Amino acid sequence: MQISVTFKNFDSSEALRSYVQTRLEKLDKLLDAPVEANVVLCVEKIRHIAEVTLVGDKLSLHATEESESMYSSIDMAADKIKAQIKKSKEKVRERRPVSKNGIKSDSTEAGIEDEDMESES
Repeated sequence: MQISVTFKNFDSSEALRSYVQTRLEKLDKLLDAPVEANVVLCVEKIRHIAEVTLVGDKLSLHATEESESMYSSIDMAADKIKAQIKKSKEKVRERRPVSKNGIKSDSTEAGIEDEDMESES
């Protein structure tokens, strides 16, 4: 995963940069294809804002979080991205066609139940 971190309205910190990289590298394990991560860290008065954007082959995810601590904003944004990744993977899993064996076993079970119902009548 290629990660770029941008700082707005405050000095860049190597500690924040490494924290963002460790948090996003954990998300890389969930992804199938390589993605590019753009992170914008911004301070406005007492609000610390973290924006995370992941762009990949068939994937584009975005999360923005705001809190009083930059570390908690990063954590919350990473959690949002993680939830979005899981949701998109679940959608793909639901769209997959069922194997032929699965269809046959379902129809034979239904046929057995129908025969049982007819014999009871």
